[in-house]
Amino acid sequence: MYLLKEDLIVTYASETWVLKETTIQKLLVFERKILRRIFGPTKENQIWRIKTNEELDKLIKHKNIVNYIKAQRLSWFGTCKECQIPKQLRRYLIGNP
Repeated sequence: MYLLKEDLIVTYASETWVLKETTIQKLLVFERKILRRIFGPTKENQIWRIKTNEELDKLIKHKNIVNYIKAQRLSWFGTCKECQIPKQLRRYLIGNP
């Protein structure tokens, strides 16, 4: 996956976010806007055009910012599971041990 300074800023503390559908759509729009600036336009039959969403998806190999956030959340959950946390909090976070 590409990793940009903007991604690190945008996804700071994303492990704790609630990802609603509107938030997901806004993140994907932002990501595509940045990717279009990085990859630039496509010249087709002597005419320049912007890349489509499908072309951008192929270029980044289907690894978008939402999948990155979900992976970070799973990583954070694994870290919490291994931590020495009080029994009452463990029941709340993980369920009955």
